[in-house]
Amino acid sequence: MTKELEIEFKNMLTQTEYEGLLTHFKRTAEEAETQENYYFDTQDFQLKRKKCALRIRRKGESFECTLKTPAPEGNYEITDRLPSGQAMEMIEGRSFHSPEVQAALEELQVNSAKLHMIGKLTTHRTELEIDGGLLVLDHSEYGGKEDFEVEFEVAEAAAGKTRFLGLLQSHTIPERPADKKIARFMAAAKEQAARKTEAD
Repeated sequence: MTKELEIEFKNMLTQTEYEGLLTHFKRTAEEAETQENYYFDTQDFQLKRKKCALRIRRKGESFECTLKTPAPEGNYEITDRLPSGQAMEMIEGRSFHSPEVQAALEELQVNSAKLHMIGKLTTHRTELEIDGGLLVLDHSEYGGKEDFEVEFEVAEAAAGKTRFLGLLQSHTIPERPADKKIARFMAAAKEQAARKTEAD
């Protein structure tokens, strides 16, 4: 188990801006690492109401379960690494066993037995260390949609924000607020459900 403070700055990108940043940093879309993110909540969205997010992330044959909770700056992340069989049982709804995450859920008064997988988001991720932080370029696919964003993960908020805004300005990228991936995923899921209802 690990518990870390996550401080990151995010900005949505157009596909052209995303490709421009890849080119600037001498990377290609084909080099990106593909991650599968499976999101969980209760039927009545207790985690969402508490501004928390729970996911299992798969990278290759590696799985980890992460609970994000609000912090004064950024988020706290509690993560358990999972054996593949255990992770798949959780994704398929047959069990939920992630010891440290479950302990944190109990503190939030969320019953892990009531959790279910609400959907999947696939991200093609490029990471590089710059300016004392981790720069992340993401191309995400979910709910029949795709989007592009840049993230900058840092240890100190004020200096990190200055460097991040400087990066955007140097590439003539406008500031565009970026919701968390789970929020964008949920919005797409609601749109899909609304379209299905209209079709019916």
